Amino acid sequence: MTSMASTAAIAPQSSSNVQPQSQSKGRIKPAIFIDGEAGTTGLEIRRRVADVAGMEVKSIAPAERKDPGARARLMREVDLVVLCLPDEAAREAVALIDTMGPAGPKVIDASTAHRVAPGWVYGFPEMGPDQTAAVRAGRRVSNPGCYPTAAIALIRPLVEAGLLPADYPVTINAVSGYSGGGRSMIEAYKAGRAPPFELYGLTFEHKHLPELQQYAKLTRRPIFIPSVGNYRQGMLVSVPLHLDTLPGKPSARDLEAALIKHYAGATLVKVLPGEAAAMDRRLEPEALNGTDMLELRVYASDRHPHALLVARLDNLGKGASGAAVASMKLMLGIAA
Repeated sequence: MTSMASTAAIAPQSSSNVQPQSQSKGRIKPAIFIDGEAGTTGLEIRRRVADVAGMEVKSIAPAERKDPGARARLMREVDLVVLCLPDEAAREAVALIDTMGPAGPKVIDASTAHRVAPGWVYGFPEMGPDQTAAVRAGRRVSNPGCYPTAAIALIRPLVEAGLLPADYPVTINAVSGYSGGGRSMIEAYKAGRAPPFELYGLTFEHKHLPELQQYAKLTRRPIFIPSVGNYRQGMLVSVPLHLDTLPGKPSARDLEAALIKHYAGATLVKVLPGEAAAMDRRLEPEALNGTDMLELRVYASDRHPHALLVARLDNLGKGASGAAVASMKLMLGIAA
């Protein structure tokens, strides 16, 4: 431990949880550094990591958080760095790590800076059959955005199954709690200055669109209009479809079957069957708060060729910090 860093050790419950690869820097337990741990995402990752057995967390002194030399020394000591920084600061941090060569730490970037960058693995293990292995082997993993996680989860399996054309004019609607909106939005809501509900992204240029389009395998840019409600966390993302405009005119149950097949065996993504969805008359966004679960539903009309795909998740769980911790455990060989 250097003079500029304090170390918080999380005692292992079982040494068998850690694979030999975690001992690459002479430690029994792998060590991580959360660069930007004072922000919303960093704090939530720090809280969640406290429940992970067999991991050591190193923290930098508050006075040295912006000191490149101090940060570089700490980065050299750990196996993995999680970047919870603005995009430009994340790029600078990666450039710093690149100067360390093969001895440098693995990286999870929670910003949007590297989500579609060449050489980076997208940290959504359930996205495809090879994605878990790709995250496990990755040295540079980009943490997905909360909205894209939900939209990709709904759309990509249908594109791959041939039920939804890649050039289909997709519309994505979403609502999130204010905790996903950054410090200024959080402060406005906590101070009572924010409205009960508002749309944003009305320039059609939301920063999540590039990753959403790329990893959903859409060739036509979707229309994505998010919104924020006056509650802290929880998210609903929905995609309406005219079934009679799709090739072969699939039923809502055909769409559901494709989702069930894609996520068979997944522990954190659950497709609710049509019978359960049919009982819903309203769906609220906060039911999965505090979990890393992602629920998918397909609503159908008995009278019209309409369907609605809906994803529900905690925007601080599977949509952000929980996703980072899941990737971290894969990358460090720690049992789930």
